[in-house]
Amino acid sequence: MTQSLTIARPDDWHLHLRDGAMLTAVLPETARHFARAIIMPNLVPPVVTAAQAATYRDRILAALPDGMVFEPLMTLYLTEETDPADVAEAHASGLIKAVKLYPAGATTNSASGVADFDKVRGVLEKMAEIGLPLCVHGEVTDADVDIFDREAVFIDRVLDPIRKATPGLRVIMEHITTSDGVDYVKSNDSDLGATITTHHLIINRNHILVGGIKPHYYCLPVAKREEHRLALRAAATSGDARFFLGTDSAPHTDPNKLSACGCAGCFTATNTMPLLAHIFEEDGALDKLEAFASRNGPVFYGLPVNNTTLTLTKSDIATLFPNQITSDDGPVTVFDPGYPIYWTAS
Repeated sequence: MTQSLTIARPDDWHLHLRDGAMLTAVLPETARHFARAIIMPNLVPPVVTAAQAATYRDRILAALPDGMVFEPLMTLYLTEETDPADVAEAHASGLIKAVKLYPAGATTNSASGVADFDKVRGVLEKMAEIGLPLCVHGEVTDADVDIFDREAVFIDRVLDPIRKATPGLRVIMEHITTSDGVDYVKSNDSDLGATITTHHLIINRNHILVGGIKPHYYCLPVAKREEHRLALRAAATSGDARFFLGTDSAPHTDPNKLSACGCAGCFTATNTMPLLAHIFEEDGALDKLEAFASRNGPVFYGLPVNNTTLTLTKSDIATLFPNQITSDDGPVTVFDPGYPIYWTAS
C-alpha cells in the first residue's frame, strides 16, 4: 500500500558544498531534491569578499550536472576585517543573501572567525540598516565552558547582547541543538529564526558514544541529551514559522572522519527528505512538513516559495539509500538513521 505527499519544492537553508572534486560529487545529491540552498562560506581560504563569493557561485554552477536546476544562495564569512561597504554592495547586487558569523575556533574551518565582537559592530549595524540576515553558529569557544553548554552560554553572553545592541538585525540561529535555543527563539520577535538539522532530530549524544564511538554521528554543534532532541522535534513539527530546515549537510571523506582527530559533520543531503517524512509522520505532523521544509525559510529570507514540487512516497518496502557517495577525494558516508525508512522523494 502506497501513500504520497506532494509539497512545494524544499530549500536547504544551511549547506556545505566544499569545493573542487568534493563539490562535484556532492552537489547533485542536494540538487536532486532542493531548489535552493544557503551556501556556507567556510572554505580554505574562506569566502570573505563579494568577488570571492561570485567566483565560488560560478564554480558551483559549473559543477551542476546538465538537466538539474539549482540556485546557490551565497553568503560571506564575517571576519574582524570585513568591510561594511563591500557587504552592502554585494547585497544590493543580489549576490549574497546573508553573512555568516563563526566564533573563532567553533567548528570546521572557523579559525578566521570573530573573537572580538566589538570589531564587527559596524558590519552588523550596516546589515540591520539594509535588512541583510546574519547566520550564526551559536557556540562560545571558551575553554572553561563544557562543550554541551556552549549553545546556551552563547545565547546569554553573545547573541542576546548583539541583538539588543543592534535593533532590527535579522538573525538566524543555525542548527540549534537545545531546548534553550528553542525557547529563546519562541520568546523573541519576528527578526529571529532558527534552522534545525535532520540529524539533530534523530540522534542524541548517546547515539555517538554508547556501545563504542560512532564517528559518522559526530557533528558540531554536538548532539545533546534526549530532552533537547525532543524539544527540537516539537519545534520542527509545530508549523511555527520561525523554525525551518537547514541540513548542515557536511561532507568529509571517510579517512578524515575516522582519523585520530576526526572531522565534525554528518552528510545528509542524499536522504534528508525521506528521513523528514518519517519523522513528521511518526510525530503525527505530515501536514506541517511543507511549512518546515518549503515555506518558513523563504518567508524569513523574503524570497518566494518555489513554484515546483517534490513528491514523497511511502511503500511497504524499506528504501535502500547508498552507504557512500564516491568522490575523487575519497568516499563520503551517507548518514544512517539506524532504522528502516519507507519513504522516497522524487
